Amino acid sequence: MSTNRSVALQMAPFSAHLEAEIAQRFEVVRWFESDAAAREKWLAARAGEVRAVVTTGNVGCPAQLMQSLPNLGCIVINGVGLDKVDLAVIRQRGIVLGTTRGALSEDVADLAVGLLIALLREIPACDAHVRSGAWPRAERPLGRKVTGKRFGILGLGQIGLAIAQRLAPFGLVAYSGPRRKPVSYTFYEDVTSLARAVDVLVVACPANAATVRLVDAGVIEALGPSGYVVNISRGAVVDEAALVSALASGRLAGAALDVFETEPDVPESLRQLPNTVLTPHVASATQETRTHMADLVLANLDAFLLGQPLPATPF
Repeated sequence: MSTNRSVALQMAPFSAHLEAEIAQRFEVVRWFESDAAAREKWLAARAGEVRAVVTTGNVGCPAQLMQSLPNLGCIVINGVGLDKVDLAVIRQRGIVLGTTRGALSEDVADLAVGLLIALLREIPACDAHVRSGAWPRAERPLGRKVTGKRFGILGLGQIGLAIAQRLAPFGLVAYSGPRRKPVSYTFYEDVTSLARAVDVLVVACPANAATVRLVDAGVIEALGPSGYVVNISRGAVVDEAALVSALASGRLAGAALDVFETEPDVPESLRQLPNTVLTPHVASATQETRTHMADLVLANLDAFLLGQPLPATPF
């Protein structure tokens, strides 16, 4: 497609296919590869040429950078997380925002259920038991049953609803969020009440100012020593220090986490706990979904270049 070769800042690495396609539409500046001094020099010379920022949910775009780009017209996120972009600045500046909303829900929900089953049935430990050659000498300790458990979903958006639909055949499902939804699942006004009523709390809410460390020591205490946490949202939603303390002391039975407070750096205190299942933020990491996400990124960029409404936005 023909463009005027406006500049796009690329904030994180993408697949070779997506990077090649973006480069056909824009002059791409690989912002994540430059240091602070190089960035300052580049902005002084060319900030006004930037029309687009392409990024990921866990990287976003700093508000200071947005403010330094006078002609920035769009930010496109290869993901759905909005916690690393300043929505007030976006609205104030009239910047259009695109995401890959809707593309991730099935995969993220599938992984949430997979993590839950792996945690309660201790699948990673069982796998290690067989691979180590220990099976002929000893049986594994018993796991915990999944069917019949009570499941609480924190955040019943697209992803939370997809998780709830998958868990409903296993047992009772309840949820909490900012508002009641038109569903049959039991609603709790606050997460502490939800935690007190369930065996497994699945964290699926967005990360924002209202949800930072929402799952705190009090919520974990409400789950109790036979309770479990599964987090496929953002690491910031769970108080990681309180979680580690509860897991280490037996005040919480287990946790399965795909996201962490300072990922990719996961504290050793968490990595060494035997009652955890940990994955490296791979909830959307399937070939099919990443292809769909790339298609939505490009569709958003194409719509912006044509002056049309973006087809995939968070609002």
